[in-house]
Amino acid sequence: MHETLVHLRRGDFPALRRRSISTLQVNLGYRCNQSCQHCHVAAGPHRTEMMDRETAAEVLRLIVATRASTLDLTGGAPELNPHFRWLVEEAVALGCRVIDRCNLTVLEEPGQQDLAEFLAHHRVEIVASLPCYLEDNVDRQRGQGVFEASLRGLRRLNELGYGDTLSLSLVFNPQGPSLPPPQESLEADYRRVLGERYGIRFTRLLTLANMPIQRFGSMLISQGRFDDYMALLRSAHRDDNLASVMCRDLVSIDWRGEVYDCDFNQMLGLKMRAPGHPRLTVRDLIGLEVEGLPIVVADHCFGCTAGQGSSCGGALATSVNAATAQPVAA
Repeated sequence: MHETLVHLRRGDFPALRRRSISTLQVNLGYRCNQSCQHCHVAAGPHRTEMMDRETAAEVLRLIVATRASTLDLTGGAPELNPHFRWLVEEAVALGCRVIDRCNLTVLEEPGQQDLAEFLAHHRVEIVASLPCYLEDNVDRQRGQGVFEASLRGLRRLNELGYGDTLSLSLVFNPQGPSLPPPQESLEADYRRVLGERYGIRFTRLLTLANMPIQRFGSMLISQGRFDDYMALLRSAHRDDNLASVMCRDLVSIDWRGEVYDCDFNQMLGLKMRAPGHPRLTVRDLIGLEVEGLPIVVADHCFGCTAGQGSSCGGALATSVNAATAQPVAA
């Protein structure tokens, strides 16, 4: 796989500074039951990196210390971490809003037969990957049979109240080097197709741009399209998205307990910076004043500010010029 950081210039993206921490986004490990082409984590079944219980306990202490309102669990497939359920239970007991970034097919993995019921019982919000409402497109991006398995997972979640009384968000990623279309119109298409054809209900759709790092960035380099995609992101940059980018209020924690400004910086090895802390860990953050600290940025950050904007919570703006959503020429 090609190294992408060397292709990302630093110093050109607008400077950003932190606000107080409201969200801890915790990567519980890179093991996953899928190996998706667009995955910026390069997760897969053979990855062995996994957060241990001691580090997970430090995360709980950080929730208390920062009064963070949201614990956002990701991976890999975060549910495959043996401490996932304990961490969820403890965070809920602290009054924390818990989000599980679920790939849906993990609900059918051995040992996970009661996972959906566990999530519903603790009212965990689910953010589920479904990069398209068409079977061929999903299977092309994520593997044969993933679409049907995802539908089975969605129906099971619907039966438990997800999409009605419990929050179920679906996530769209473009198939290639293009920006997502406007979130509102695409959500309407998802509702129409998934509802009419399959009887699926969901709370909202989140549109995320593909980041030019890890597998997706490497693919662009191999195809000679990396520079064109970066030019698309830069040309579609909107300053008004800067106030809402996720790194202003979120910290990203990797499976070892090391801290980054966002999940994408984590994958590039760009650690969060604070005076006197060359290698910040969860323990270091307890009692540390982070408001006003500079955020580490590079050219991949244009992926968050291009067009309608992109974050772990979906689009940052409510409208976008349709021209910015056009793909790079083949």
